[in-house]
Amino acid sequence: MDALFRKRIGLSEEEPITFEKLDEVLEKTARTIPFENLRIMNQETFDITNESLIDKMLARNEGGLCYELNGLLYLFLLENDFDVTLVRGDVFNSDTGEWTKLGRTHVAIILRHEGQDYLVDTGFGGNLPLKPVPMNGEVVTSSNGQFKVEASKSDYGDYVLTLKLADKDKDWRIGHIIDSKKPVKNLSEFNEIQKVLIEDDRSPFNKGPILTKFTDDGTVSLTNKTLTRWIKGKAHKEKISEKAFHEHVKKDFGIIN
Repeated sequence: MDALFRKRIGLSEEEPITFEKLDEVLEKTARTIPFENLRIMNQETFDITNESLIDKMLARNEGGLCYELNGLLYLFLLENDFDVTLVRGDVFNSDTGEWTKLGRTHVAIILRHEGQDYLVDTGFGGNLPLKPVPMNGEVVTSSNGQFKVEASKSDYGDYVLTLKLADKDKDWRIGHIIDSKKPVKNLSEFNEIQKVLIEDDRSPFNKGPILTKFTDDGTVSLTNKTLTRWIKGKAHKEKISEKAFHEHVKKDFGIIN
């Protein structure tokens, strides 16, 4: 799948993937493989396996949610000899001031390099660090803002990602928590996550289509009612029709829906 992944994100087949190269890998991934829930909304989900993730996102050029996006990236990093582990956690809802309490339905990656653990996440919508974030409280700055990961004692996990998005957040806010002590043993665990996100009334992903992708100037986000482009720190939002929605799915996200 290494060659397929490189082709999808526009990365040279010959170039070695070093730790220093990961910033570019994460940037390219965020700009080419969208965060989206169309299969959930269309009731066309499937069992999560290595093969099904590769087929969905590399053969069919679709996107996915956190367990799919980070599951695929994990397979690519593993194939390129990185020391990586998949972990689960919970997302913080800034509107309610609480964790989603959907169980550990967020998926991210812990990467160990030269004795240091880093959080790697390409499945958090428009909140992506776009760089590996050291899990020691050090602040990392990217084009998308500032990010840090700190140890935290909680019923929901033991490391918290906090962030301050460029041109959006005035103060630091909690993004999500991960549980490093309970690594994912098999991708089949993601079927449980998928089932919760499909069936639970509190799930944000069974209410309507959501698509987000990074662009050269910011991000583009789409629902069945609005199209929002963040361009150089400014939001441009417009209402759209159902017909226009399907056109934008294809035009802006490259998905045949």
